[in-house]
Amino acid sequence: MTANLNHGPELDHTAGTRLGQKITELSGYIAAATCHFLSLIREFDAHRYWEDQGFKSCTEWLNFHCGLGPGAAREYLRVADALTNLPKVSEAFSAGKLSYSKVRAMTRVATPENEDFLMMVARHGTANHVERLVSQYRRAEKLRHPDAAHDIYLAREVTCHYDDDGCLVLKARMPAEQGEVIVRALESAMDAAFDPEVNVPVAARRADALADVAETFLNHPENAGSTADRYQVVMHVDAGRQGGAHLENGPCVSAETSRRIACDCSTTIVKEDENGELLSIGRRSRTIPPAMRRALKSRDGGCRFPGCNSHKFCDGHHIRHWAAGGETSLDNLVLLCRFHHRLVHEGGFDCRKAKCGEIYFVDRREQRLREFQQSPLTAIEETLAWMYRKFRHTHVSAETSRAEWYAGEEMDMEHAVWLLANVPGAG
Repeated sequence: MTANLNHGPELDHTAGTRLGQKITELSGYIAAATCHFLSLIREFDAHRYWEDQGFKSCTEWLNFHCGLGPGAAREYLRVADALTNLPKVSEAFSAGKLSYSKVRAMTRVATPENEDFLMMVARHGTANHVERLVSQYRRAEKLRHPDAAHDIYLAREVTCHYDDDGCLVLKARMPAEQGEVIVRALESAMDAAFDPEVNVPVAARRADALADVAETFLNHPENAGSTADRYQVVMHVDAGRQGGAHLENGPCVSAETSRRIACDCSTTIVKEDENGELLSIGRRSRTIPPAMRRALKSRDGGCRFPGCNSHKFCDGHHIRHWAAGGETSLDNLVLLCRFHHRLVHEGGFDCRKAKCGEIYFVDRREQRLREFQQSPLTAIEETLAWMYRKFRHTHVSAETSRAEWYAGEEMDMEHAVWLLANVPGAG
């Protein structure tokens, strides 16, 4: 009696092979299409076409129109710029022979001198091999640099963000001597607040100690500040002429600049005669009360300009300016970041409100800007057909992007890093 060792449905190995070939062939077409995509956004960025639509950068434009995250968009632009000086990598990429993952890693260290060596590694190795080589090479280069210690000092940073459950997440990178001072301060604060009867994990005690250190600094008499207005604008106006305005202890400003500055602040208008004698002091005005600002922040969340993701350092903008009879009310206010606030006042753009209450923006040509991302609805069959037509001369097949690596063979990473660091002509 023969035992049946098959515990599941019998696999169609032929179908699996065909499917795998389709996947690897398509990956080659995707690589070629990605190279074309990068060349287009490089041209778009070089001509700064994104400025015409009121975006701060090409990164924001890609985020809004292409659905790319800011980090991915910045990386696409970096790779696109790097490829202009790497003709061999660019040619292989456009032919579908190199994946975007490999190209992205290579462009971090590639130069015309070491391009051939990196191409050899990329053709014979996997994306993991290329990324590991580049990572270890960059680490070796940093350590042998004569100004390595100074570079470490310049790279010091502390970043923070709030995670999904509302906790603040801090990440710090600093020279060892600065880090030692911080560690000692935390240990001292931990010892001062130590209670042997309370069982608290060390990491939690360290968090409490950091809060104590910060509070101690803020409570010091020399550091305790008052909550003042963000702006105190004093406008000096020539009583004999129109438009002769300048900031106190500052330069002359245009009418639009003065309007932007006065949009969301406490303003004191001082009128003087031709001899500099005081004529009158206007009432404090235009200020958005704290309660209204909180309501405005709750309603808008951040900058309302299409495509902008700024949530901090936003101003309350009067849609109908205060000087033109606009009220300081929620119906007449909108949040704008500093960049777009300046753009609306002095950059030729405008914020308007329709009769139905809808807030919208227009550009310098009086064309209304899109309020939301619009992506074309295209069937996958049409996309694939376009891709095959576009790149039919690249001779992409299931073997095009496959690495010439023998599975299981180890790469001598230390030797490869040494070779990359000693490429003739690279020094």
